[in-house]
Amino acid sequence: MEPAATTSASPVSKLERESMDMRVRRLAAARRRATALLGAVTVGFVVVTAVGVHGTLLGYVQAGFEAAMVGGVADWFAVTALFRRPLGLPIPHTAVIVERKDQFAATLGQFVQENFLNADVLADRIRSAGPAPRLAAWLADPGSAARFAGHAADIAVALAGTLRDEDVQRVLNAEVIRALQAVEVAPLAGRAVGVMIAGGHHAELFNASVSAADRYLADHYEELRDRFEAEAPRWLPDAVYGRAFDRLHARLRERLAAMAADPDDEARQQFDKWVAGLPERLKTSPEMRERGESFKRDLLASPGLREWTSSLWKNTKETLRVQAADPGSELRRRLAAGLTAAGRRLSSDPRLQESLERVVESWARALADQFHDELADLVTGTIKRWDAAETSTQLELLLGRDLQFIRINGTVVGAGVGIALHAIALALG
Repeated sequence: MEPAATTSASPVSKLERESMDMRVRRLAAARRRATALLGAVTVGFVVVTAVGVHGTLLGYVQAGFEAAMVGGVADWFAVTALFRRPLGLPIPHTAVIVERKDQFAATLGQFVQENFLNADVLADRIRSAGPAPRLAAWLADPGSAARFAGHAADIAVALAGTLRDEDVQRVLNAEVIRALQAVEVAPLAGRAVGVMIAGGHHAELFNASVSAADRYLADHYEELRDRFEAEAPRWLPDAVYGRAFDRLHARLRERLAAMAADPDDEARQQFDKWVAGLPERLKTSPEMRERGESFKRDLLASPGLREWTSSLWKNTKETLRVQAADPGSELRRRLAAGLTAAGRRLSSDPRLQESLERVVESWARALADQFHDELADLVTGTIKRWDAAETSTQLELLLGRDLQFIRINGTVVGAGVGIALHAIALALG
């Protein structure tokens, strides 16, 4: 038997330990009542026997006292034998709880396993409880959905906080690289260009390119003029190549303006023709494919990609933290709205409810089949770790008051049986 000081578990809760004094007082009072009654009938028996039996009435009284005394003593012995050895005597089959605690633990574990952790019992309980309608009603309530959304957001933040940033960034970077490696850039670009052409956006691209070229000429006039002068022959007067550059610059801007304004401009037609064939060239041209793969290799090797994946995780975690902390955030509103919608859908769809309950029942059966031995062992092992004497004391405090009433009842019932037997004896005698 393990000493009480080393036990790690107790059969009573904190609340019961706090009311220990009250239990002790009530048990002591119940014992006094039962013992007082036994003492009273014993004194009565002694007195009647000492004065001698005179008449039929005293005979009945003596028989009643005698039987009451026997019943009271027998029940005292039975009640006491549950928790300790009566009068300290080593009588067999006494101190039952102390001596049989481990057997009781095994029996209780088996009982729990067979009657509570049985797959059929759990399935019947689930069906009778109707979890799907209850869940639907709870989720459909906006207040419940909002609270659940808040808890879910907090859990997400907590889980994100348990992850090391370096590990997540490494995984993200590896996954992005793996996804990009599986993509052929040129065919993908070809499909993108095809979508752009189908939407008529290539004309906007041409206009944007022409406008960009015109803005460049306007913004870099002095720079271009200086370069033109630097390349001109030294023997030409400055006025000559200055006027030549101004005329060339003006003509270029006029040409760009005409290209942007005329839908039938030759340059625009050539651009449209070139763009129209670009998707097919991107899909089939080995040269285009190689250029695309070269671009992809450069992208995968660039530090910028690693910096982007690193910032992606940090921004995501920070956004999640901020959104979870704000009761009115978009994240929590969307979660709550989704849960409410799910609750209404579940409430209005009996087939969905039936499917959910089948899933819950299947999980319960699987858990019962998988863990019923472990849970039964948990019950058995926990009780076995309790100190036997402490367990007996605690159970006596819990049940002893009712057991003292058994002693009282035994005394009273014994008196009645004694009187009845005396009457029968007189009738037969």
